[in-house]
Amino acid sequence: MPVEITWWGHATVTVRDSGTAVLTDPLLTRRCAHLRRRRGTLPSPAAREVDLVLVSHLHRDHLHLRSLATLPAGIPLVLPRGTVDAVPALRRLAPRLDFCELTAGERMCMGPLTIRAVPAEHDGRRMPFGRHRAAALGYVVEGEARTYFAGDTDLFGGMADEVGPVDSALLPVGGWGPGLGQGHLNAERAAEALTRLRPRSAVPVHYGTYWPLGMSAVRPHEFHAPGDEFYRHAARLAPEVRVHRLAHGESVRLAVAG
Repeated sequence: MPVEITWWGHATVTVRDSGTAVLTDPLLTRRCAHLRRRRGTLPSPAAREVDLVLVSHLHRDHLHLRSLATLPAGIPLVLPRGTVDAVPALRRLAPRLDFCELTAGERMCMGPLTIRAVPAEHDGRRMPFGRHRAAALGYVVEGEARTYFAGDTDLFGGMADEVGPVDSALLPVGGWGPGLGQGHLNAERAAEALTRLRPRSAVPVHYGTYWPLGMSAVRPHEFHAPGDEFYRHAARLAPEVRVHRLAHGESVRLAVAG
C-alpha cells in the first residue's frame, strides 16, 4: 500500500501510512499572530480527519492553540517533553485531546505505526525572549515506510545517525519573513540534508504560505522561491532523491520499497 503525503501549507502535512493518518504541526487558520495566509486556500475539513497529531516545537506557527482546539475530541497529541508546563494554556484542551510528551530517542505506538522522536536544531522557547521552553523535535513515522518530519531544524552533527534510514523526508526550506536566522534550513541547506539522510523522496514544506502583515513587498523572493530553489539544489547535490513540489492541498502517493 503506498504512503500518501498531503501538504496543507507551512509545516502542516498529513502522512497516511498503513491505514493511519498523522497530521503535523496543524496551522489551520487564516491568521496566526502577525502572520496572514497569503497563498493557498485554508485546509479542508478533511485535514482534521486524522488519528494522531504531532507537534514539533513551541513556536506559535507550529504549536497553534486555536487550530488544536478545532480537532475532533479524543485525538492523541504528541508533544516535546515539558510542553504542557511551558504552555499552561494547553491544559484547557486536556479534556478533549490525549497528550503524550516525548524526548528525543523515545517512541510511541499508534495502531500499526511507531512514532520516533528525534532531535532538532532549533530554538525551543515559546516566545523569542521568554523563559518557557521545551527542546524542539523532529519525528520519524514508521509503518509501511519511514517518513521523517523535520519540524524546524538546521543541519546538526550526527543528523543521519539520529534520524536513521528513511524513505521520505519532509524538510523545511524557507520561513515566514525576510531572513531565517539560526536554527533553520534554507533551500540549499535542506538539499545538503538530503546528502546526509539519503531518502528515496523528499517534499519541501514551511515556505510560501504565511507572511507578516504589511510586509508583502519586502523581499518577496524569500516567500515565493524556496520550493523551486530546493528542487534545483537537490538535483545538483542529491540527484538520486526524487523531489515532489506540492501545491497547497495537493497529495502524492509514494511507492513503498519491496
